Amino acid sequence: MRLEIPGRETIEIKDVILDYNGTLAIDGKLIEGIAPKINHFSEWINFHVVTADTYGSVAAQLEGVNCTVLNLSTNKQHLNKLAYLNHLGTNTTLCVGNGFNDQEMLKHAILGIALLQSEGLCTPTLMASDIVCLSIFDVFNYFEHPNRLKATLRI
Repeated sequence: MRLEIPGRETIEIKDVILDYNGTLAIDGKLIEGIAPKINHFSEWINFHVVTADTYGSVAAQLEGVNCTVLNLSTNKQHLNKLAYLNHLGTNTTLCVGNGFNDQEMLKHAILGIALLQSEGLCTPTLMASDIVCLSIFDVFNYFEHPNRLKATLRI
């Protein structure tokens, strides 16, 4: 996905890192309608779900969804979300999250989106983001309607 934003440099997004709880899931359960969205856009963008898996449900909930799942509670290579972002590349990765442990990845990503859904949004994470959305579906709407991003980010 390539975005030409007036007054800013062109952004090319190859990867999307998504937090799980509070972002894709509420109380450990995948938000209805998310799986088809990821599967649809995975033809053009690589999706990565990075989580501490508070509820222990991420593997079962994302079965059949076209994404890489990184469970930080069992992973030895990447100890946090920022390390994984650095592995993928900060200049081509969009990140989405809401928790305290998401703020560094949102701050360093080419585009960081904070979500204010029913779990809430950590204030330092809000301040580290480029954009705030009220629903994960708003993020997928940006992929369908990139001019919304242009309108929000243009100088």
